[in-house]
Amino acid sequence: MNSLELCRKTRASEVPKFVKVLKAIPTTSPDYRPHPQSRTAIELAWLLAESEAGLRSLMETGKVEWKETKPSGSLETIVAAYEKNATAVNEALARLDEAAWEGKATFLMAGMPPWEDALESFAWGFLHDAIHHRGQLTTYLRPMGGKVPAVYGPSADDTGQ
Repeated sequence: MNSLELCRKTRASEVPKFVKVLKAIPTTSPDYRPHPQSRTAIELAWLLAESEAGLRSLMETGKVEWKETKPSGSLETIVAAYEKNATAVNEALARLDEAAWEGKATFLMAGMPPWEDALESFAWGFLHDAIHHRGQLTTYLRPMGGKVPAVYGPSADDTGQ
């Protein structure tokens, strides 16, 4: 199995886990944050949705202009945006060939020099960063009054069955 095939397979198993965690956020306390410097739960959810949109842009155009924005819409709208963008990324991955996978892509952020790397590196980097933020979000769930879903096996709240 090559890296592109592994990425497709990994995303196919990870995306449903993201959706489970996003849907576990209690709608009664989306502004919860464990520390004043931490993002709120809804900001983390939005970041996950926006990251998929950024990766979608990289897949479709070879570049992304990253702008961190405030959450837009309800938690349900953000979950739907995540699902839509993640599906589009997976569909774009399914269409890619090895040459495009290994081709250059560009990440632009205001005031910073362009970051160029192989699309492959960006795809894996975005996924690992998202997994990190999903882990942050799972630590918010219990203090918010929610339950932690099974992600890589059972949790104290979910046997995974």
